[in-house]
Amino acid sequence: MESQLDQLKKMTTIVADTGDINAIRDLKPVDATTNPSLLLKASQDPAYRPYLEQAKAWALSQGGSEAEQLANMTDKLAVLAGCEILSLIPGRISTEVDARLSFDTQATIAKAKKLIGLYNEAGIGNERVLIKIASTWEGIEAARQLEKEGINCNLTLLFGFAQAVACADAGVFLISPFVGRILDWYKANSPEGTELSGPKDPGVLSVSRIYNYYKQYGYNTVVMGASFRNSEEIRQLAGCDRLTISPGLIEELAGTRIPLDQKLFADAPMSDEPKLENSEQAFRWAMNEDAMATEKLAEGIRNFAADQVKLEQLLSQL
Repeated sequence: MESQLDQLKKMTTIVADTGDINAIRDLKPVDATTNPSLLLKASQDPAYRPYLEQAKAWALSQGGSEAEQLANMTDKLAVLAGCEILSLIPGRISTEVDARLSFDTQATIAKAKKLIGLYNEAGIGNERVLIKIASTWEGIEAARQLEKEGINCNLTLLFGFAQAVACADAGVFLISPFVGRILDWYKANSPEGTELSGPKDPGVLSVSRIYNYYKQYGYNTVVMGASFRNSEEIRQLAGCDRLTISPGLIEELAGTRIPLDQKLFADAPMSDEPKLENSEQAFRWAMNEDAMATEKLAEGIRNFAADQVKLEQLLSQL
């Protein structure tokens, strides 16, 4: 019997959730995605040293203040890593905008264009890159404009249905709802004994709802489940457009040889929800009413920003 990984690949596109070039070389995913936390971890690997040095040399050649040079270093490092990863995969790399810009639409647009420009200078076309942006109202509005200009976006740190509705309305290319982090919140805030596993996993339920809603109304936005805590969450979302999975869980699926049932079907969405209108007022009210989404979005932005600072500190010490 085929492994569950091979079975999954027949119904879902697999994306590697890692900045580890060796892992990507071994796993051979279609796409790959990185974030400041993954780049920080990867940068501590000696294999990344040449990229760090190249990023610093380029930033120094650009001049500017110390803050501008650090920003240039981290942007160039992300693109250098992205280019190396693209040499190993047939699809796209997702590269993240600085989380500290999450509430500034125009600054997010400027950073996205800078990153795309660096990829273009390296000979990489827009069609091989997704710009990752936090799913704040400001981030989603930035993505709306970028999509119109031919820069495809991956809206990340997505926890609430209101975020998903706004992203679809904005015509973003792809969303990354965070399955495991949703589960984390419910584990910490639910009464003891509450069933939170398998088909009752709140993260699984959230992504399934978004997927079925998108298919019900014909939205083209790709749904890519992310941030898995265990392989059962992945099995429960078999059939989702894409799933971005860590190397450890990919290996676990590769070593499991039992039948895998498809759970989600694009041509038969399990949804009868009314179509929701999108507006800033509706978005902000829905987020205010969703404590989990509000708390996890804020926490995710803080954590990515903290790791961005650590990465800058690492580069400044070269």
